[in-house]
Amino acid sequence: MRPLFSALPWLPEIPADFQAQCRALSKSELPPGPAIQHLAGFRLDVPKSASLARVASRFRAAGRDLTPLSHFRLGILAGATFDLIVDCIPAAGARHGIDVEVVQTPYDHVIQQALDPRSETNLARADAVLVAVDHRWLNLDRADLVAAPGEMVASAMHRLRSVVEALREHGGAPAILQTVPAPAQSLFGSFDWRVRNSVRAMIDDANHAIGSLAEETGSYILDIATLADRVGTDTWFDPVQWMSYKFPFSAEFFPCYAEILGRLLGSIRGKARKCLVLDLDNTLWGGVIGDDGLDGIRIGQGNAVGEAFHAVQHFALQLRSRGVMLAVCSKNDDQVARSPFREHPEMLLREEHITMFQANWIDKPANLQAIAKTLNIGLDALVLLDDNPAERAQVRAALPMVAVPELPEDPSWYAWTLGAAGYFEAVGYSADDALRVASYSADAKRAVVMATSRDLGDYLSSLDMVLTVAPFDAQGRQRIAQLINKTNQFNLTTRRYTEAEVAAMEMNSSLFTMQVRLRDRFGDLGMIGVIICRRSISQESTWEIDTWLMSCRVLGRKVEEGMLATVVTAARKAGVETLVGIYRSTAKNGMVSDHYAKLGFDLVEGSNDQRRFELAVSRHLMPNSPFRIVRQGEEANTE
Repeated sequence: MRPLFSALPWLPEIPADFQAQCRALSKSELPPGPAIQHLAGFRLDVPKSASLARVASRFRAAGRDLTPLSHFRLGILAGATFDLIVDCIPAAGARHGIDVEVVQTPYDHVIQQALDPRSETNLARADAVLVAVDHRWLNLDRADLVAAPGEMVASAMHRLRSVVEALREHGGAPAILQTVPAPAQSLFGSFDWRVRNSVRAMIDDANHAIGSLAEETGSYILDIATLADRVGTDTWFDPVQWMSYKFPFSAEFFPCYAEILGRLLGSIRGKARKCLVLDLDNTLWGGVIGDDGLDGIRIGQGNAVGEAFHAVQHFALQLRSRGVMLAVCSKNDDQVARSPFREHPEMLLREEHITMFQANWIDKPANLQAIAKTLNIGLDALVLLDDNPAERAQVRAALPMVAVPELPEDPSWYAWTLGAAGYFEAVGYSADDALRVASYSADAKRAVVMATSRDLGDYLSSLDMVLTVAPFDAQGRQRIAQLINKTNQFNLTTRRYTEAEVAAMEMNSSLFTMQVRLRDRFGDLGMIGVIICRRSISQESTWEIDTWLMSCRVLGRKVEEGMLATVVTAARKAGVETLVGIYRSTAKNGMVSDHYAKLGFDLVEGSNDQRRFELAVSRHLMPNSPFRIVRQGEEANTE
């Protein structure tokens, strides 16, 4: 049976007692966040999504902590009726690690809400505002064969730009801009593509312009045009529902629209998955390697089954090329499991492509925990692709934070299902993303050196580390924003900033900003740290450290000492006498609660939730660091 994207087939079927579970959750005293995320992980329709949304809203109103869900206040400006779509959004967000609080206004008040500084949308100080408009709102729903070529599209973009800029100016929120689906009906038939002001041609031009507008203004893109194409524009557009209810598209697609939006919000908050964990037998090849032997498994060109598994491997390699790590988790003898990677001529995946290889007879939840621990990532960063329904159920029960897509019986659909599930949604792509896999592989070599070193100092000196520091700039902007929004553990304040806000910081002379990169003799670890300092409003000679975050992968290398040394050097040049460090407690950053104390700051006030530390710049002693520090391309040291 052919899987349909609109049915969200990678999600397990909704349990018969779903409503009872929602009622029980409402009365439970246990932490509600994990339970909400678990219930969101089923194939929910509109009513079930609305039930779960109401439960989450009541917990939020009562001030309950919804960890591990990250809060996101989403404004919605819609050119059509959006109420039933809104019912689906919190559940879809929770599925991707987000507690979505929706700020909704009456439909078709887009311009009014954006331009009024005192509007509900602007006063909400949303994390982002979804501008949910289509070809009708943009006045691109009818061909205009009299207007000059491009005139209609230019007018539409002027209107949309005014909304985006007003939201930023009055509410400080970035926009989420939708691409525009094109209705299937045409005026000239196939010749529509060559008529500049036909509806299809204008929408095509508008979508290119929307992409450019998003890049220019630091907005996000929600690709609804591709979604509509995927489910079929003849079914996406429903004239009866538009004329009767002003639904922007058919109600049957409300859950999958919310799913696409939930993925985007998750990616904005750094919740996209980082590692694809692969089962082997009947997942990467047909057959059982331990029983069928190297010549008996089916993989490669020439038959439908072999090509199906080839497609899975090809997609896995594509993911790896953009920075997704690959791991193996299989109940198997290790040497037997590795033999196809080493010897089978039709295998696309080879051992060097696998960052972590776990083949043994231990249960899969334990192996998945070992993979996450070794790679120093959370279990919520893992996706397990496994053909065995029993194994999938076991992992979901034991480790609900691991994503485990349902797979159809026919392996021809495995690659499609993995891609459709959208676990690796991105809001940017940088050179550091491409470096990630090679960098994790180099960690294994570093581990060998550490095991043979006499002590920590000997180990660090042997790495030949170079720390490169520079102010925020356009080249690093995307990665800086990515780190700010996804780093949770080594993050002192967990403040989030969009790419557009990072761009504004580059031009703000009152800020001290620093991006930090690290390389050693085994490779380039890319950007691993960010610091933002603001001059105190009340004390001209004081800098407050607004943001200090680092990749956990560089813990124990004394990088924080080098970062502080750079800040102190800059502070002395700027006439700053005192540095103030703030620690704001979250569910995930307990590991850095004593960060400032370890660096010599004094605790001046604090509670369990927030602590304030101070350091007199004059008494800071520059450390003897195990690395060279390079500032803006010029070699320097910390002495």
